[in-house]
Amino acid sequence: MKRVNAVLRHPLYSECSRKLEELEQGRIFCRHQMNHLLDVARIAYITALEEGLPLEKETIYLAAVLHDIGKYAQYEEGIPHEKAGAKIAEQILDELPSDCICTPEEKQMILTAILGHRRLKGDAEPLERLLYMSDKASRMCFACPAERECDWDEEKKNMEIEI
Repeated sequence: MKRVNAVLRHPLYSECSRKLEELEQGRIFCRHQMNHLLDVARIAYITALEEGLPLEKETIYLAAVLHDIGKYAQYEEGIPHEKAGAKIAEQILDELPSDCICTPEEKQMILTAILGHRRLKGDAEPLERLLYMSDKASRMCFACPAERECDWDEEKKNMEIEI
């Protein structure tokens, strides 16, 4: 997880995470902090193993820890967080130390997954589909005290544990 840890230590990642944490302070609905990001990563990795998807564990984790990095821009500027997030993620991935560089194909796969994690396309790439499904599956609506006030469609809410 050398590259994941390099992302987490990147100054831009730290700045965006700090802004997001400040903006979500006191939020009663789902938050987009490290617990959520790691839940998404773990669900995605387990699902990839179960489905026999040829995806590297670290690639899955990179996409997961970066997928909501643009959320603060959505709150502050109204920019869809998947678009802001892909731009921020690209800069972070481009600035990783030389021993942590992603291949161009891996970087593109991660950016495509970030861009597609909110709306599932019919022709979604494997990591894109995996990130979308894992992001939704990570939400525990059935145990959320704010579930009744949440504006998520009832069909999207996770009201049962599914295995």
